[in-house]
Amino acid sequence: MRLLILGGTEFVGRALTDAALTRGWEVTVFHRGLHEPPAGVRALHGDRVAPGGLAALDTGEWDAVVDTWSSAPTAVRDAARALAGRVGRYAYISTGSVYAYPSPPGRDESHPLVEGSPDAAAIDYPQDKRGGELAVTAAFGDEASLLVRSGLILGPWENIGRLPWWLNRIARGGPVLAPGPRDLGLQFIDVRDLAAWTLDAVAAGLSGPYDLISPPGHTTMGALLDACAQVTGSDAELRWTDPERILAAGVQPWTDLPVWVPRGELYDTLHLGAGAKAAAAGLRCRPAEETVADTWAWLTSLGGKAPQRPDRPAPGLPPDVEAKLLSL
Repeated sequence: MRLLILGGTEFVGRALTDAALTRGWEVTVFHRGLHEPPAGVRALHGDRVAPGGLAALDTGEWDAVVDTWSSAPTAVRDAARALAGRVGRYAYISTGSVYAYPSPPGRDESHPLVEGSPDAAAIDYPQDKRGGELAVTAAFGDEASLLVRSGLILGPWENIGRLPWWLNRIARGGPVLAPGPRDLGLQFIDVRDLAAWTLDAVAAGLSGPYDLISPPGHTTMGALLDACAQVTGSDAELRWTDPERILAAGVQPWTDLPVWVPRGELYDTLHLGAGAKAAAAGLRCRPAEETVADTWAWLTSLGGKAPQRPDRPAPGLPPDVEAKLLSL
């Protein structure tokens, strides 16, 4: 397979690149040149939002392209138009956020979608991703377009900071605010499982939308934080705290306390999706403990400091807020 990855050096793009190289595929990455791609790839440089920024893609043919873009849909539109006729299949890494909020437990690909336009500038994440989907299908048609609607993505190379924050916080030890309940079920997708499924789907000629997420209850908040304590060797004392106390203190779910949201509409939307269609098409999700252990190994190789996307605020609970809550 001749694969073009738009990006290919960070988080999802890096996982895709590594997985494709492991398969012996011929991999080309198109990126700005800010991060070194892994050995064995052909690198093309350009800034897709700059005038003439796609010039490096003016020639060449590939069996498939995978695009991870998450801002203005016009960037996806322009890339898809430039590659139409020279690429067999266009896989776009989208998101479950394209579904109209709120979504009920068991939501699948038939749920209503947010509005979006391939010709829009950056608006917000859900509409931007939906616009990107529309840009791909407009240029490649439904049969040659694969829309990978991911849920929460964790694993090595994470540049959002969610699991790295928990690992570093628990590694510091001492009393740790643990948002309850302990048995709260969680859904996520390991970035390497997402990459493996996407490449399998491309090779098999799959098209249309697929929700890439683990089964509901893949792990729990308790199991996730226990795994963090185990792999870090920490003496942390997890102090399980009722959601009501946490919310009353002004703590923001998902951002101040990454991954966690209390039961309710947002929880149903983020952690109770069906994911059955992708599972039937071969998605396999590794144990959460493996995701945690491998992320910690990667994080320690960087001295504990994970990369942080400049367009996303770093998540995590401020120490003074945590201390105040623990003292109550």
